[in-house]
This record gives sequence, C-alpha cells and structure tokens, in this order.
Amino acid sequence: MASTALENTLRRDRLIVGAALAALTVVSWLYILWLVETMDMGMTMPAGDMTSSMQDAAPMNGMVMGETVMAGLHPWSFTYFVFMFVMWAVMMVGMMTPSAAPMILIYARVGRAAEEKGRPLAATGFFAGGYLLAWTAFSLIATLGQWALEQALLLTPMMASASALFSGLVLIAAGLFQWTPQKDACLSHCQAPLAFVHAHGGFRREPLGALALGFHHGLYCIGCCWALMALLFVGGVMNVLWIAAIAIFVLAEKLLPPRWPVSRMAGGVLIAFGIWVLAGGTL
Repeated sequence: MASTALENTLRRDRLIVGAALAALTVVSWLYILWLVETMDMGMTMPAGDMTSSMQDAAPMNGMVMGETVMAGLHPWSFTYFVFMFVMWAVMMVGMMTPSAAPMILIYARVGRAAEEKGRPLAATGFFAGGYLLAWTAFSLIATLGQWALEQALLLTPMMASASALFSGLVLIAAGLFQWTPQKDACLSHCQAPLAFVHAHGGFRREPLGALALGFHHGLYCIGCCWALMALLFVGGVMNVLWIAAIAIFVLAEKLLPPRWPVSRMAGGVLIAFGIWVLAGGTL
C-alpha cells in the first residue's frame, strides 16, 4: 500500500512539474510569436519609455505613431538594450526548457522520494531556476553580440545576416564545433542527467546548492549549444522557422541514443552549407 501511495504521488508530481514546464514553454513561444507578428506589421522600437510605447504605439497608414529608432541604423538606447535582452531571455526559455525537462523531472522524482524518507531536497524550482539563470546570463552575452554585429553592419534591421561572408563563416564554424571534443564532453553531461548529478556532488538539500547545481547544468548545455544559437544571427534572430529548427535539433541531440552520430552529421551539413554560401549560394 505504501509503495502504491508513493507511486501515485510520484505520478502526480510528474504531472504537476511537466504541466508547469509545458506552460512556461508555451507562454515563451506565444511571446516570441507575438513579437514576430509585431515586427512583421512594421512596428519598431520607440526611442522613449519602452513600456508606455509598446502600449500606445499603433500602425497608421503603414507608419508607427511616435518617434522610432531602427536598430543598426541608430545607436541603441538603454531601453532598446533591455528590450533585446528580454527578447533573448524569453527565447532561450522557450527553446531550452523542453530539453531540460527530463533532468528537472528526475530531480522532482528523487526529491519526492527523499522527502518520503525524511531527507527532503531543496524544491525543484531552485534547480530549474539555476538552469534558466545560466541561459539568462547567456542571453546577456547574446544581446551584446547582437549590438556589436549591428554596429559593424553585419546584421540587418530585422536581425538577420547582411553579409554572405559572415553567414558562411558562422555556418562553417558551427559545423566544425559539432566535431570537437568540447562538444562531445558537454553533450555527454546533457545526455546523462544522473551521471552529471553524481559527478558534481549529488542532489542538494539546501536551496543555494540546488540553484548552483542547476546553474552548473545550464553551463554544460550552453557549452553544448552556443554555436547552434549563433546560427540565429544567420537566419534571423526572429525567424520562427530557424528558432524552431534549432530547438528541435537541440532536443533531439539530448534525447537520441549517444551512439547516433546526430551531432557530426549536422556538423557536416552546416560545413557544406557554409561553403555553398561562400561560393555564392543564397540562404
């Protein structure tokens, strides 16, 4: 009876945690789709206060009411930088939460079992929060990278590559990284969550320890996926097809058996694609 009760509790916990992760992913993707639609309607970032501008700005005869600035054509304001940072952070949550779900569900299961034995772990939210915190830090770096690329006129105002040379080099670099030992090492930690936890001191009972463990796991995921995320600068930071394709591939890399040469096959495709672009092909 006790075993059945525990199994029912674990099943309920998985449903609750899974539903929370699904809701977080859906909300993030809805924000991304809304932002893409807004950009497609020709809206640009107001130079004044971001919050009030987003509420008051409305298209009129193909124009946007109020003073506007176009990223890459004018210096970034502080509000525009914050807007871009939030965009990147939400996008990373939407892209990476599904691939982190197995690890988070394992943590929730072990945490419930430990609680039943009188040795509770820190709440699952601390581990998940640490993981997302790592990707939020990456979002800050990505925002700075976008700013630098736009100032160098390598990105268009719609945040896609403006240079065939730049596109080709990024594609080739991302493809080559798929063949490196660093990629394999980071991916192995993402593919074997329990091995990662045991290699880094086991599950944590204190909140800060769980937060740090989640952050550490996030760093390995960044080490595994940063080159793939750079591809957004090629196809477009707000290109939904590119965002979805990268997110699906990242999930496949982590869930498919390690013996499947998915990473290297993708690397070969990216290298070939990059060479084709440098030879005059178009995206």
